[in-house]
This record gives sequence, structure tokens and C-alpha cells, in this order.
Amino acid sequence: MRHLLALTLAVVAATANAQTSGGSDPSRQQCAMGYVTGVGGSAQSVREYLATPDRDKYRYLADNPIQCHISDEGRASACTGITTLKHEQASVYDDADSATIAVVARVELDRGTYPVIIVVPKQDLHCEN
Repeated sequence: MRHLLALTLAVVAATANAQTSGGSDPSRQQCAMGYVTGVGGSAQSVREYLATPDRDKYRYLADNPIQCHISDEGRASACTGITTLKHEQASVYDDADSATIAVVARVELDRGTYPVIIVVPKQDLHCEN
């Protein structure tokens, strides 16, 4: 009897933990699509950009343009650098960390415009209603 009670409590606790960790995050549930106005790029470049003093941000953008490898099938990968986006439609891909989120957005590259998985600051993503 004690074993059954302990098992039941463990299942209830695990279910409650799963619901609070992923099931009730309103930003993830309500935001599958949105618009990005701001910067986006590789995770490392966005972190460096956010850590750059305001007076140097323009120079960082100019010195680190986004570049991606384009496969023969037309898929962009292995991106480095950063770009600016102005009201670009994006689909949410995954939470990158507490300050950024990974999205798929159309990005203009040297060889054309391609859908690319990039990281953007969370405050730059505005969800579709």
C-alpha cells in the first residue's frame, strides 16, 4: 500500500513539474510566428553584439556581416556574423537562452535571400496576434 501511494505521488509530482516547466510557458505557447525588428545572426555574434557598448554597436554590425554556407540544394547553414532585420516575418524555432530565441527568418545574403535559423534578442521578436 505504501509503495502504491509513493508511486502515485511520484507520478503526480512529475506531471506537475512537466506542466510548469514547458506546458505553461505563455511565450512559447502563444508565439509560433512573429515579426523581428532588430538584429539577428549566429548565437556568438548576437551575444557579442549585446555585450558591445552602445557607441560601438554600429561598428560591430559593419565589421561582422552575416555569412552562411549555401548548399547545392539552396539551404543555408554554418552562419556567422550579424544582420539587421526590419519587420521580418519569423517562425519561432527554439529558446536559445534567457535573453535570446532562435527563429527561422528570411535573410539577405550575398547570393540571395534564404530562410535561415538565426538567434535574435527576445525583445526584438513581436508575436503575431
